[in-house]
Amino acid sequence: MSRKRYLALETETARHYQNGGLDANGHKPETRVSDGGSIPCRHCLQHVAKGEEFLVLAHRPFPAPQPYAETGPIFLHAKECARYGREQAVPEMFLGWERIMLRGYDRDDRIVYGTGTVVGTDEIETTADRILENPDVVFVHARSASNNCFQCRIEPAE
Repeated sequence: MSRKRYLALETETARHYQNGGLDANGHKPETRVSDGGSIPCRHCLQHVAKGEEFLVLAHRPFPAPQPYAETGPIFLHAKECARYGREQAVPEMFLGWERIMLRGYDRDDRIVYGTGTVVGTDEIETTADRILENPDVVFVHARSASNNCFQCRIEPAE
């Protein structure tokens, strides 16, 4: 396995949303209370515990709008949480899931066709390695296999 990093949403971006900043669609994030189900926070990469407030908002995990810059819903803890710090380990929240989508992107933030795949969460490491071996791929998105929601970014470690 190659060395890679699992990068959560940047703290500056999380704080923007947690402080009421507008989302990618120009709306304030919605606040809800977790029922204890699968509510993955994209900043700490942990599930929001039952009874805790969380935000639902539209996020575009790309630097600028363009045809491949998908915008979709994400969840965040409503209160500040620490950013995921175990960058070289598969986030534990994925391990309770059955499947996840992985897809490679190039230096222009465009999908590299032929890299997208849905795999079991026990295959994240080896599949991300295989996708990152493609010379056109700069990073990989981990996304929900059922809803296509952005989870985190995977890239080679420096």
